[in-house]
Amino acid sequence: MTEVEQDPSKVTALYPDPPPFWKAFTADNIAQFDTFKQQYAARQGLDVNTILRIPDIPEDLTYLQPPAEPEDAKWKVFNEPQSLDHQLQSLEAAGIQRLASEDQLAGRHMDRAFELKRIAKSMLLNFLELIGLMGHNMHHAMDKVEDLRVLFLNFHHYLNEYRPHQAREQLIQLMQDQLDAKRAETAAIRAVTDKAKRALEGLGSMDIPPAEPEASEDQRRAVVAAASAAASGLVQAPAALNLMHNAKEEGLYWARESDGWSILDGEYA
Repeated sequence: MTEVEQDPSKVTALYPDPPPFWKAFTADNIAQFDTFKQQYAARQGLDVNTILRIPDIPEDLTYLQPPAEPEDAKWKVFNEPQSLDHQLQSLEAAGIQRLASEDQLAGRHMDRAFELKRIAKSMLLNFLELIGLMGHNMHHAMDKVEDLRVLFLNFHHYLNEYRPHQAREQLIQLMQDQLDAKRAETAAIRAVTDKAKRALEGLGSMDIPPAEPEASEDQRRAVVAAASAAASGLVQAPAALNLMHNAKEEGLYWARESDGWSILDGEYA
């Protein structure tokens, strides 16, 4: 055990310590930050859920909110400088030979799809030549490897030049899909609306005969009670007749309602 500890070749790397700002994420600091956010939202008349940053907060609460946007539109990711106005570096600036076609030499518009196909065929041909050279003399294969390297770099560069066009086409396709979906949904709603209008128009034009419906048990009891009351003299005859008429009209109303709903069920079945 002592020999392992003293042997520097046996020392293994430990996991790095977490960033020092993790100490700021305590329960008290989080509660205090939420209080500052609610107060700031009340002063500005904003929704507390829409606030990302609070100006002029204590220094120990700075890490509890996202960092501010870079003022010069430049930042670093893994110690590599990044910028919003990033431009694709040209092949000449990178010291790579550009494999120009006749269209490029003549200054005409370059068809990148055609250029990519042309370079892909050249890569296949050069790879077959490399295999042949490796079978005869490996020392002569280095030039062919360099040719393949230039071909791959040109191919990758043309792909990168094609990225903005690809992004625009994908965005256009996404918006077209959303538009088609909304149009289909609108057409389906209009179809159901038209069908409902036709059903209502058909119901309005129907002439339902005033058939004598079978009275329910409650209606029969109401008619018997009205007749009994008139016979016993508890109510006058006109009032009893009115009660009997109301019971009959209620039966007719519910019969028409039942016929109408039956027609609607048959229409949407």
